[in-house]
Amino acid sequence: MATKSIAEAEFEQTISGEGITLVDFWADWCGPCKQFAPVYERVSEQHPDVTFAKVDTEANQMLSAQLQITAIPTLMAFRDGIQVFSQAGALPAKQLEQLVEQVKGLDMDEVRKQVAENEQSQN
Repeated sequence: MATKSIAEAEFEQTISGEGITLVDFWADWCGPCKQFAPVYERVSEQHPDVTFAKVDTEANQMLSAQLQITAIPTLMAFRDGIQVFSQAGALPAKQLEQLVEQVKGLDMDEVRKQVAENEQSQN
């Protein structure tokens, strides 16, 4: 599956389903974003089982603010609706591939347990 552009209205639905979703937050004026785009597209073609989404931060400013996107490109990874990665900066293809493999290899029962423990400790 190639990358797909999503807007604020589709964001929650896109990330909340089962499986893995990577989201690239970008802007048209951003040089590093333009350099990262073909890398992101190439890696997306290698992983048809993963959703590769793109959010234009200029067109979706409220969503970007909610997610505290302060630098672009920012890449987020979600698995089964849980954010498991967030980092600003463009990744080289090899590192992006490694990230996809790491997210695929996560023990989601352990991740859910850690999320529950974090929520309990905050209450």
